[in-house]
Amino acid sequence: MSRQTLIEEVTIPPKSNSMSSSPFDADSFNEAVMSTYARFPLALDRGAGCRVWDTQGREYLDFVAGIATCTLGHAHPAMVEAVTRQIKKLHHVSNLYYIPEQGELAQWIIQHSCADRVFFCNSGAEANEAAIKLARKYAHTVLDIDKPIILTANASFHGRTLATVTATGQPKYQKYFDPLVPGFAYVPYNDINAIEEAITELDEGDYRVAAILIEPLQGEGGVRPGDVAYFQKLRQICDETGVLLMFDEVQVGMGRSGKLWGYEHLGVEPDIFTSAKGLGGGIPIGAMMSKKFCDVFQPGEHASTFGGNPFVCGVALAVCQTLETENIVQNVEARGEQLRAGLNALAAKYPNYITEVRGWGLINGMELQADIQLTAADIVKAAIDEGLLLVPAGPKVVRFVPPLIVTAAEIDLALQAVDKAIASAIA
Repeated sequence: MSRQTLIEEVTIPPKSNSMSSSPFDADSFNEAVMSTYARFPLALDRGAGCRVWDTQGREYLDFVAGIATCTLGHAHPAMVEAVTRQIKKLHHVSNLYYIPEQGELAQWIIQHSCADRVFFCNSGAEANEAAIKLARKYAHTVLDIDKPIILTANASFHGRTLATVTATGQPKYQKYFDPLVPGFAYVPYNDINAIEEAITELDEGDYRVAAILIEPLQGEGGVRPGDVAYFQKLRQICDETGVLLMFDEVQVGMGRSGKLWGYEHLGVEPDIFTSAKGLGGGIPIGAMMSKKFCDVFQPGEHASTFGGNPFVCGVALAVCQTLETENIVQNVEARGEQLRAGLNALAAKYPNYITEVRGWGLINGMELQADIQLTAADIVKAAIDEGLLLVPAGPKVVRFVPPLIVTAAEIDLALQAVDKAIASAIA
């Protein structure tokens, strides 16, 4: 499938006015920027809806969306208007003062979730840091635990700061960063016996389990949905023991799962949960939400210079309101079913290469057979040649996380591109 066939009634945005007329130079980029990312050989320049264009003018269907971040796609009118309005009005002041936009956004989140309180920051990692600190203070001041332990799951992902990379149950992210932050232990995902055993075994001397930090669906861990019975038993255990139940909704929250929050799939409510990515539609913002009973922070105990400033909150509020007024979550549910049906058809077509398709809404994973050389990165690279952007979720899972506004026609085009990419990769 050629890139030209991807074009369907979409206005191509003009090329950006760069400060330099020179073409993009990857060598100069690599000389100046730290090599913390293994980048694909692609320089993106502009976007509209679910499409992006590179610096050579080539068009791609974007099923990465900034890794589950560009909720409304690229250059959505509601975001353009909100960005323009807010930057002209007031973009940043200190949290030493009341910020009306912050209050409005917090109230919207509270009205549309189980939360009673909201703390704003800049990213998912910062939101999870805030949750970890809140859980530790609650452990010391309410549960009377001298050395609190937070349980997290194997194959989880909670961020790149020192505390959140420790919370992340994947050794590959922790390598070379010893000594890690104490106070974390890991258990298998969706295994309730492991949780019960850990709470019993770790209750020794001054040590006790104070909280469980877990994803309703593991994203980086291979797009693995939580089991309903497991999470309901988890809620029961926390209610009986006083352990805090904390959900990392950074990737699945804000409608991506086909419901506004991932916990709605599981029939339970967390005591604390976090959001970022889709909350601002690509504008950097994070949030940590809690029930009133565990909101034990006092002034001076946690803060963020940029967190919740007028600009990010004004734009994020526009994203939230657009999700609601344009019934976008309903679109996510329908398009997700369409995408999974198409991917399952491809799994039937390529049974020696694809083992499973799984996910919720518009966060889906296509797992490749473990005993073949084909990797997720191979499929992603082949898809680029077909004009489709995808992202791995580990070595054997291809992740599909398009903007939530994706159309049925765009899903069909993406499936055609995946089919061609698989055929090309295995040829």
